[in-house]
Amino acid sequence: MAEEIMIQADNLVKIYKTKDLEVLALQGLDLTVEKGELVAIIGNSGSGKSTFLNMIGGLDKPSAGKLFVDGKNLFTLNEKQLVEYKRDTVGFVWQNNARNLLPYLTALENVMTPMQLTNRQNKKERALELLDLVGMSHRKNNRLQQLSGGEQQRIAIAIALANEPKLLLADEPTGSVDRKTADYIYDLFVRLNREKGQTIVIVTHDTTLAKKVKRVVAIRDGKISSERILKEEYSDLSKASAVNWQEVGETQEEYAIVDRAGRVQIPRDLLDKLELPGNKVKLSMHEEKIQLERP
Repeated sequence: MAEEIMIQADNLVKIYKTKDLEVLALQGLDLTVEKGELVAIIGNSGSGKSTFLNMIGGLDKPSAGKLFVDGKNLFTLNEKQLVEYKRDTVGFVWQNNARNLLPYLTALENVMTPMQLTNRQNKKERALELLDLVGMSHRKNNRLQQLSGGEQQRIAIAIALANEPKLLLADEPTGSVDRKTADYIYDLFVRLNREKGQTIVIVTHDTTLAKKVKRVVAIRDGKISSERILKEEYSDLSKASAVNWQEVGETQEEYAIVDRAGRVQIPRDLLDKLELPGNKVKLSMHEEKIQLERP
């Protein structure tokens, strides 16, 4: 795997089995994320996005395909290597803050907790530095119930960064906070990405957040269906706070993804406009354009 690649997923499949049922959560997903990228993953409930995030985080095992993160083959890691991977390579921010913070510890103690599993020196100094980074140093002695949802989420980001992970994963990080706090959290991710070179993958339903990410990957039916790339006029994310993102229109160009077999997932709104009588379309080539028509 090339040195500049952080995540390489090839034909990734995940099947969940119960006594009477098999659910195909991922159906041959292909995705490459480079080191230093900030990528958002979007999709409807059940599309497979959280399943994919859990696999990258080492919390779930793929059924088939290939998955490399930072050069590590997640199919071949033994239990000891998997523990080391989750400790050293990835940091996780959950939507449910009860999974991020231990309620009987202070904010400072929570940030120090992941470091207890390492040989790091000066743990307290590192924790104070991270709390300052997320603007929460004044809350260092507060416990979970004394913090607002937004404050808890900012401290959760500090916890996720405690062991200097190469990859930061966030599952709906703005899902339970107000718009102002969501914007602050997003701006924090941008700062981490721009100033620290932190690779970040965010799963989100937040359309406003998704509008201002440079690269947005859409998952549908367990596969990558399209990607959106931020238009040039919005590409300077250092000026993102000056833009009213809720008022601007389309900020990204959308591209369909062609898989290895030449298959393309056509966006549902375009298919609906064709008003197909069945499941067949007519394809034709006009200069450099492929045209789809009703049969």
